[in-house]
Amino acid sequence: MIFLSSLKGLLTHLICGAYHFCLAQTPRAVLENRRRIYRRSELMDKKKLETFKKRLETRQQDLRRTVSRTQADGRSADEDTAQDIADRAASSYTKEFLFSQSNNERQLLQMVEKALARIREGSFGECIHCGKEINAKRLEAVPWTRHCIECQEKLEQGLLEEAPR
Repeated sequence: MIFLSSLKGLLTHLICGAYHFCLAQTPRAVLENRRRIYRRSELMDKKKLETFKKRLETRQQDLRRTVSRTQADGRSADEDTAQDIADRAASSYTKEFLFSQSNNERQLLQMVEKALARIREGSFGECIHCGKEINAKRLEAVPWTRHCIECQEKLEQGLLEEAPR
């Protein structure tokens, strides 16, 4: 009986000690968690983020101008109806080429606009698949990128399912 009561006392002491230890650690753990979140949000400082935003906005304006100019050129390729068959074939080829070019530019424009949306959301610079930070050099080269190097390689190898643009 004495052994049991001393064991009960020891367990009570350990449980209370562990409880107080947890209480003492909680603010520190909370603070550490906040620091981790703060560091993650600080991965890209405001100045660098603003630089990327300006580059993306400039690229967006250029692409919009190019897309509208290419569409206008495609429409004007059909205007001359008094063409012989060779001229019509050349015109058709030009129109198809301009359409393809315009389509590629529209897709790039869409990616740039998504990157600007990620800047507004605060998730710019993070891989959309794994959530890891995208290398700064990669962002410098392709600021509208959505994937880190590892996920991009997996995507190109067909090992990763493409997320909607």
